[in-house]
Amino acid sequence: MAKVKMLYVCSSCGASQPKWAGQCADCGEWNTMAETIPQPRSNRTGLTPSLNADVRIQSLDEVEFKSETRTQTGIGELDRVLGGGLVQGSVTLIGGDPGIGKSTLLTQTLAALAGRLPCLYVTGEESLQQVSLRARRLGLTDHGLQLLSATCVENIIALAAQQEPSVMVIDSIQTVYTEALASAPGSVGQVRESAAQLVRFAKQSGTALFLVGHVTKEGTLAGPRVLEHMVDTVLYFEGDAGERYRMIRAVKNRFGAVNELGVFAMTDSGLKAVNNPSAIFLSRHDEPVPGSTITVIREGSRPLLIEVQALVDESHSANPRRICLGLDANRLNMLLAVMHRHGGIALFDQDVFINVVGGVRVTETGADSALMLAALSSFRNKPLPTDLITFGEIGLAGEIRPVPNGQERLREAAKHGFKHAIIPAANRPKQSENIDGLQITAVQRVSELVDSGSG
Repeated sequence: MAKVKMLYVCSSCGASQPKWAGQCADCGEWNTMAETIPQPRSNRTGLTPSLNADVRIQSLDEVEFKSETRTQTGIGELDRVLGGGLVQGSVTLIGGDPGIGKSTLLTQTLAALAGRLPCLYVTGEESLQQVSLRARRLGLTDHGLQLLSATCVENIIALAAQQEPSVMVIDSIQTVYTEALASAPGSVGQVRESAAQLVRFAKQSGTALFLVGHVTKEGTLAGPRVLEHMVDTVLYFEGDAGERYRMIRAVKNRFGAVNELGVFAMTDSGLKAVNNPSAIFLSRHDEPVPGSTITVIREGSRPLLIEVQALVDESHSANPRRICLGLDANRLNMLLAVMHRHGGIALFDQDVFINVVGGVRVTETGADSALMLAALSSFRNKPLPTDLITFGEIGLAGEIRPVPNGQERLREAAKHGFKHAIIPAANRPKQSENIDGLQITAVQRVSELVDSGSG
C-alpha cells in the first residue's frame, strides 16, 4: 500500500508545509502546524470540469419547502434550547467544564428516547461499567439503551451503520481518532477530521448526533474553531460545577433561536428542568435592603427576572476597585461615568462591587438602569421598594434608550407580583395596552432615573 502523503497546515493563517515546524513560516505563530490529509484535486488539467446532471442552479421560488420534523427529548428545557426538539440529521456540540453535567444530561436524554427510538451512547473516556454505574445511580437501568466503548472513528461509523440509531452520542470528540492520521487523539487534525467523518455520517444517515467537547481554561471549546462551524448547534454549560443550578445556552442554532437558556437543578437523581427560573434568581428579602434591584432580561424567546446587587463602599486605595460578576466590567465603568456627568452622582472615590444573583451572565444592555439604581441605592444606603422593577439601556449622552419586547417584560413582572416599573419612555404601553396592577414611570434622561430611584 502506498504511503499516504501528509501536509501540515497552520491553524492560524492556513498556510501549508510538507514538513512539520515549530513556527509557521508565513505568519510567525508558534505551535500552530497541524497534520492533515491533502485532498486530491479532481481537475489537474485546467479544463472545465464535467458537471453532474443532477446539479443545476435554482431560483428561491423553485426550492421545495419541507418542514423539519422535530422529536421531543422528554426534557423540556433541553427542547427549548434546541429550538423545539431534535431534528433528523442534526449535529449538536455540547461544551462545559469537567463535572458540570454533560454526560449526565445526555445519558438522561438517551434513556428518555430509548423507549421510542434506537439510541447509541459511544464513550471514549469511560468504560461501559462506569456508564452503567452512572445510569443506575440516576435510576435509568430499564430503558434498553445501547452502549459502545470505542475511540476509532472508522469502527464507530461502521458499527453505527449496522445498528442504525436515530440518536447517537459521542463522549467525547477529543478522544476519537482516525487511522488516516498518525497524530495523537485530541490534536487539531484528529479532532477536525474525526468530526468531519461523523458529521458526514449523520447527514447521510439522518442520525441526530451529539458531540461532547472539552473546554479550555478560558471557557471556550478546545480544538479548532472550525469545529463550531461544522455542526448545526453549539450549546454551552454555564455555572460552577459546585453549584446546584446549571444553565445551558445556545450560542449557535441553525434550527432555532440563539441565546436560548435552559435552566437545570442538579439533584441526586440527575438534572431536573426548572420550569420557573425567575424564582431562583430572586432573593426575596424579608425587608428592603440597600443595593438590590430587580430587572427583566430576555434570554432567547422568554423574559427572565434577575436580581442585580451592588455594594458601594468608601475606597482606601488610590485606585478604587470596580468588580463585576455576571455583567460587563467595562460597561460598569461607563455607566458610573454617565451617572457622574448626567446625574450628578460621583463615585470616583468609592469601591463598587456588582453581582447578579444565581450565577446567570447578562449579555444585553437592558440591565443598565438596574445596575445604576442598585449602585445609587447602596451609595445612599437607601433601599428601593421590593415591588419595583426596572429595565432600559443608558447611552453616553445620558438618554434612556428603549429595549426590545418591552410589553412582554412588563407582563412577566406583573405576573410575579411587581407593582411599580421604571422603564424608558419609548417602551411605555399605549392606553389600550396598559397592564393591570402595574404603575409605570417612564423616564427619558439619567437625571429622571436618579430622581425616580430617590423617590
